[in-house]
Amino acid sequence: MTIPMMKPRQKNPVLRTRQMNLPPWARGRTALGMTAAAAEGRFELQMCQRCQAVQYPPRDACHRCLSPQLKWTPQAGAGELLSETVLHHSNDPFYRERLPWRLGLVRLDVGPTVIVHLHGDVGSPAPWVPPAGAGRAPQEPQSQRRQPPVRVHVGARLDRAGAAVLIGFPHEESEHMADDKMLREMTSDPKFRKILVTDGKTEVGQALVKALVKAGAEIVWVGHAEPWKKLNSLDDITALPQVTLVPLDLTNGRSVTELAGEIGGKVDIVVNNAEVHRAFGIAARRGTDAAKAEMDINYFGLLRLAQEFGPALKGRSADGPTHAAAWVNLLSVYALSNYPPHGTFSASKAAAYSLAQCLRAEMRASGIRVINVFPGPIDDEWNQNLPPPKVAPTALASAIVKALREGIEDVYPGDVAQEWVERWRENPKVLERELAAGG
Repeated sequence: MTIPMMKPRQKNPVLRTRQMNLPPWARGRTALGMTAAAAEGRFELQMCQRCQAVQYPPRDACHRCLSPQLKWTPQAGAGELLSETVLHHSNDPFYRERLPWRLGLVRLDVGPTVIVHLHGDVGSPAPWVPPAGAGRAPQEPQSQRRQPPVRVHVGARLDRAGAAVLIGFPHEESEHMADDKMLREMTSDPKFRKILVTDGKTEVGQALVKALVKAGAEIVWVGHAEPWKKLNSLDDITALPQVTLVPLDLTNGRSVTELAGEIGGKVDIVVNNAEVHRAFGIAARRGTDAAKAEMDINYFGLLRLAQEFGPALKGRSADGPTHAAAWVNLLSVYALSNYPPHGTFSASKAAAYSLAQCLRAEMRASGIRVINVFPGPIDDEWNQNLPPPKVAPTALASAIVKALREGIEDVYPGDVAQEWVERWRENPKVLERELAAGG
C-alpha cells in the first residue's frame, strides 16, 4: 500500500534549487496520436479497420495484415503483469535523480504486450516455474505453481515533457494511491501545494477555492480587484485557514508585478479564472468598450500574468516534492468556434487560447503543465438567458481539480462542451454554419 504523503519540511535556502531535466520526449508523428488522447485523459491504441488487430507500439501499417487503415480507439486497459524490474541506475539525468524507478511488462487482454511505469501498489508477479521435466525441483510446493496472475489496469498519462507514457495501476484503487512518488511526477496534484486563484469574487472562483482546499492545498492566495468593494460572498472562503486574500487587478500591470514580487517565488500552481463576459455580437452594441474590457482581462490579463509569474514557476519546476507544477487557464468552448450571440467574448477567448498554446510551448522545457479548460455555458449571470444544460460552478471546479490530479492537459466540462468539441472535430465548417443559424 502507498504510504500517505507527509507535509514536506520547509526548504533550506542554502541548498541548491534543482533544475528540471526532461525525460526522453522524442516521438514520431504516428505516436503523437497516443499523446493527443492522453492529453484528454484517454488511453487509446491503434486498431486495424480490416482485421481488428490492436497495435502497439504505434505504427503506419497493421502488423498482421499490413493494412494502413489504423484508427486510434479507446481501450479498457485491463491486463496481466508478466514481469517487473526496479531501475537502480540510469544515465538519463531525469531518472537518475528519481531512482529507484519501477517498470513492468503487461500483456493486455486485447493482445499487445506493453512496457509500463509501475505503480507502487501493484503486486509482484508469481515467480516463473519451469514445466515438469525441465529441471524443476520435485519438492517444490504445488501452491507456488497455482498463484493467480497479477491483474493491472493500464492507463496513459503525460510525463513532465508532455509526452504520453503508459502506467500500470493496481486492479483495485487504494486510498492513498495518488501519493505514489512515480505517479506524482506525472500529475499536478494540489496536495500540499501553494496555489494562486486570480479571481475570488465570482461563483466559479469561490467554488475553485473550496475544491482546492478540500484537495489538500496548503495555501490558496485569492486575488480580488477593487478590494474596497465588500462582498458577503467572500466570507465563506476567507473563513478557511488556508485562504489569504491578495489584491490583484489583471488590467493593471503594476498590480500584477507587485503581487509577483511578493508571492511569485512561492506559487506552485496558477489558476487564472479571471474573465469578463458580455453577451454581445458585433452589431448588438455600438463602440468597442465592451470588447476592449473583455480583451483587457481575457487576453491581456493572461499575458501580464504569464510574463510576471511564468519565469518563477519555470525556475522551481523540480524543486522538491511539491515543486511548481501547473498553470490552469479558464477558457471557453466558444474559443473553438465563434458563438455569435456572445461574439466578442468568443473572440477574446479565441485569442486567449492561442496565447495559452504559446505559453504551453514555453513552459514545456521546464516541465510545467499548462491546462486549458473549455467549459460550455456556465450557470452564472451572463448565461442566465441560455437554456440548460449549463455547467454548475462546483462541477467546473471539480473538473479542474480532477485534471490536476490526473495530469490532463485539455478539459471540456459539461454536456454542451462535450458535444461541441465532437462536432468541431468532425467538421468545423458545419459547426460554424449551424451556430450562425442559431444552434
